[in-house]
Amino acid sequence: MTPRTEPTDTTDDGFTAFVAAGWRRYLWTASVLTGDRHAGEELLQECLVKLYTRWRRVARDGDPHAYLRRMLVNGNVSRWRRWLRERPMAETPDRSDGRSAPVEPHDALQRAVLRLPRQQRAVIVLRYFEDLTEKEAAAVLGCSVGAIKSTHSRAMAKLRAESALLETRG
Repeated sequence: MTPRTEPTDTTDDGFTAFVAAGWRRYLWTASVLTGDRHAGEELLQECLVKLYTRWRRVARDGDPHAYLRRMLVNGNVSRWRRWLRERPMAETPDRSDGRSAPVEPHDALQRAVLRLPRQQRAVIVLRYFEDLTEKEAAAVLGCSVGAIKSTHSRAMAKLRAESALLETRG
């Protein structure tokens, strides 16, 4: 009996190279979108599994980077909706000690971004963490450039207001 060999598929090599080249970048994007590195890893892995099943079509007909970014944004919204359905709470938990730990500037920024509504957070992540243009972000989110501009403006106003509050407290 001859040993069975797996056929070599060049699309697997292309997918592997795509993942290897972009893993850190997309892990960062997913982590910022979810607000947690572990949740970001899970989100990225879920999206990569789905992308793998569509790889031939996406690599042939489209931009796999844009496709994956859109999958991450949509996947995060789906996870958020599932979380809301799965974790109903009668009231907000109370913090008993009343004290807060010293805050590093990047921690404060990350928390401020996480407090933004999901659409505003997605625009900020795509524009600043993914370094996309307004037109590219609009394509990923499936909206107009004008919607990106107005959402970006509202998000930046909230971040500036929060920054001013932090400065007056500190």
